[in-house]
Amino acid sequence: MIVIVEKIQQFLTDTIQKYDFQGVVVGISGGIDSALVAGLCTRALGNEKVFGLLMPERDSATDTLEDSILVCRHFQIPYRVKKISPILRKMGVYRLQPPAQLFPRRIQEAYVRNKWESVGTEDTYLANLRGQGSKEFMRGVAYSRAKHRTRMCCLYLEAEQKGYAVVGTTNRTEMLTGLYVKWGDDSVDIEPLLHLYKRQVFQLAKDIGVPDRIIQKPPTPDLVPGITDEFAFRMTYEELDRILEKITEGGDLNSEDPAKVGRVQTIMEYASKFKMRNVRMPIDQEERG
Repeated sequence: MIVIVEKIQQFLTDTIQKYDFQGVVVGISGGIDSALVAGLCTRALGNEKVFGLLMPERDSATDTLEDSILVCRHFQIPYRVKKISPILRKMGVYRLQPPAQLFPRRIQEAYVRNKWESVGTEDTYLANLRGQGSKEFMRGVAYSRAKHRTRMCCLYLEAEQKGYAVVGTTNRTEMLTGLYVKWGDDSVDIEPLLHLYKRQVFQLAKDIGVPDRIIQKPPTPDLVPGITDEFAFRMTYEELDRILEKITEGGDLNSEDPAKVGRVQTIMEYASKFKMRNVRMPIDQEERG
């Protein structure tokens, strides 16, 4: 895996030089993907050219900010905390869901998981990808995606003042399964992890010394309480990556659970459609006047 680390570092160095960026901004979430990206950028460019932007909000887990600061201090990169709750409140995002701050976190998480399982659709994750569901469900979709898009704006506001590039943290597993938000965390200048499955992200994080506390956290979008990646997928990352790799590389699926294989194939189908929902009217030469 050291060879992969070296290739990514060279890619980062070459890209920054080619496009005349002065450095990079990384949105640090306290999760493994952003921690790995921060570490790789630091190794490639030096910590003085890497800036971490931490953007917690009302529904962030209690350890999100603490873990994000841990990552920045571990890799010795400068950072700033920008709480996005006031922006989301001004936009009216929080009016889409009832406030839950008065309840203990475990009650919030149990409530959200129960809502996730009872939205009146057979598969909540697929409904999210399709953009279909009840009015209440679609409010929830808009509610969560607005957070990623707000963070994207904040990242570019920070980066463009410095002449820096925004570096993304989406990996191959997330891209193939639609676990990202269009015009949100997919809107960046550089994507160094897009060729890596999640299992490779875990391995590289160990190789470059990401803190164990971050590696051992259950991966989560941290948009609403209680929903982890594996809860949404209904399978572990180990199972998901194994099936994804066999599908994409033409491997033998006979040893896999047929129900899980079918679900992953359906997720990939809808994720592909989700990615392509950016349709423009074609303009031919005559219409340009």
